[in-house]
Amino acid sequence: MTPIVIVPARMASTRLPDKPLANIHGKPMIVHVMDRAVEAGVGPVLCAAGEAEIVDAVTAVGYDAALTDPGHPSGSDRVWEALSRKDPDGHHDAVVNLQGDLPTLDPALVAAVLGPLSDPNVDIATLVVEITDPEERGNPNVVKCVTPLLSDGVSAPALYFTRATAPTGDGPLWHHIGIYAYRRSALATFVGLAPGVLEKRERLEQLRALEAGMRIEAVRVDTVPLGVDTPADLERARLTLDPNR
Repeated sequence: MTPIVIVPARMASTRLPDKPLANIHGKPMIVHVMDRAVEAGVGPVLCAAGEAEIVDAVTAVGYDAALTDPGHPSGSDRVWEALSRKDPDGHHDAVVNLQGDLPTLDPALVAAVLGPLSDPNVDIATLVVEITDPEERGNPNVVKCVTPLLSDGVSAPALYFTRATAPTGDGPLWHHIGIYAYRRSALATFVGLAPGVLEKRERLEQLRALEAGMRIEAVRVDTVPLGVDTPADLERARLTLDPNR
């Protein structure tokens, strides 16, 4: 495989305005995410930006960025536009879609999500963590991946994603982490599909792929990265990345 990591980012955050440019110890958050992606060492890193301000912030420190249509309905569409423009000849056959609000990300997660694509039957890979906090089991904001993955397993097919508490019975529940690795052909197929019935019902984009018969593989990791969505999250990220700690 010849992977590329693409970080989609846009300014239109309601809970944290201008989120990609939020200052974390003198550096915009989006640049911290790019740093983590580079540290993963899996391939080149590109920011798929929705606005020129993000492009300016990224290129000012020497990173690459593509200005994309601000009206894209999802990060996947933004990633596909950036990939098509920057790599029209198809040199990169695998794409990691890394959210632009994960400044404290462990770079090892970027490498981990690519692993299942070594199986040619896998279209998309993603990450899960075993739920240990009882509150998370019934929290609709915690997306669960229904998978036969066992606690000592490495990866297994993702059969469904839901905001409900599932599956029932004894055994682990899996917290889905929204980092994806796509085979390039799978990403092209995915962005060409209409939103699915279950996708609209659960408000989970990945269900579109499952409805279309695509295979998603879930990889178990040990930590949930901090997603920065609110001012409180931003303060947690600043504390985590404080160079004086």
